[in-house]
Amino acid sequence: MKKEGKILIADDNEDVLFALNLLLEPYVEKIKVTTNPQRVEYFINDFNPDIILLDMNFNRDAISGEEGFTLLENILKKDPGAVVIFITAYSDTQKAVRAIKAGATDFIAKPWENDKLVATVLSGIKLGKSRREVNSLKEQLDALSSVEPGEECVIGESAAMDEIFCTADKVGTTDANVLLLGENGTGKDVIARMIHRISLRSRSPFVHIDLGSIPEQLFESELFGYEKGAFTDARKSKAGRFEVANGGTLFLDEIGNLTPSAQAKLLSVLQQRQICRLGSNRNIPIDVRLICATNANIASMVEEGKFRQDLFYRINTVEINVPPLRERGNDIILLAEHFLQKYSHKYGKRVPKITREAKQKLLKYPWPGNVRELQHIMERCVILGNGLSLLPDDLPLKPSTPHTSKGNTGATLNLQEVEQQTIEKAMLLCGGNMNKAAQMLGITRYALYRKLDKLNGTEQ
Repeated sequence: MKKEGKILIADDNEDVLFALNLLLEPYVEKIKVTTNPQRVEYFINDFNPDIILLDMNFNRDAISGEEGFTLLENILKKDPGAVVIFITAYSDTQKAVRAIKAGATDFIAKPWENDKLVATVLSGIKLGKSRREVNSLKEQLDALSSVEPGEECVIGESAAMDEIFCTADKVGTTDANVLLLGENGTGKDVIARMIHRISLRSRSPFVHIDLGSIPEQLFESELFGYEKGAFTDARKSKAGRFEVANGGTLFLDEIGNLTPSAQAKLLSVLQQRQICRLGSNRNIPIDVRLICATNANIASMVEEGKFRQDLFYRINTVEINVPPLRERGNDIILLAEHFLQKYSHKYGKRVPKITREAKQKLLKYPWPGNVRELQHIMERCVILGNGLSLLPDDLPLKPSTPHTSKGNTGATLNLQEVEQQTIEKAMLLCGGNMNKAAQMLGITRYALYRKLDKLNGTEQ
């Protein structure tokens, strides 16, 4: 018979503990025992049992059972889903009814019948696991319901994209952690979803979190979750992204923006493969496949001591470099046609045909905003176009880019254009590193994000 579940037994009689341990050992995977009622909470946090066998009467109180009821109340405050079975030598109908009303799962009298006790314990273990699965699924659904689905298809026929598809196929069927490198807007999140979709975890959650948009003070609560009352606004318990992604894939975007303190906390979780919610002492095992992404030169950050080398090795089992759109050749046209079809369907318009001259203009443009910029431009063309054809003049491509703006200083006095040129130049000089670019511009990283969204037409 396969052993399953973990059980905690609390009783002040060592002979009872010995007898129960001997009886249940062939059926139960792990057993912890204690004669001290004050140690029950410690074992709940550290051992995380599926079921608790709890004596109603310890040394302080011989027959009333009040000590047991107090312990039960404290246990259920910590974990409302805990499966607690009372066990006592002084059983009566009144106590049994009160125990069930107070939240106990069952009631066993001493001396017990071995077969009945084993059956009760095994049923309790199954109940405990079922409750946790239900709670976990509910929290996953609650959290995932607020996550917008990402673009699902990866489009490309260029040699660079073929290499990415080949690597993704090889890594997809493993649990290896993946690091995606590339400029902003190149579609790293789309490739992360593709890897998840072809992985063995495809039926489990894919959870995306942008670390660049999370203030440091919210890092732990977002990734590890929190219990009710852990801080002022914690009106109810909430699972963190690691818990929500349990069994699936966790995509950490902009990982290069993590502070040293946050890097240390993340490394600890990856090493121990468990998290602890804020306001709790209970360790929760986690099983996630990690995919990280950054537009920063993270190898240089490691050399400069700005990113932990041990964390870098943890997240970088397989590295994939996502090329900028300007290096993908005819993929530009394939993507443009895809976005035209997508937004024509969305807005109920005819799909315009891209003229040869417009294709040439698209291929010559350097695309500083990469795929994201192309997507926004195609949407605008659908909204404002005639639905028949796409002409060069229909393409609102900006003449000044990081590659052509040199020597154009003072060529325009339009504040928006000047701001865009300045931001693009800062991004170019900093190699796409958002932190460095923000420092150079004299603004915060979050302000830079907002300005980029506004310039790209995504600010809401």
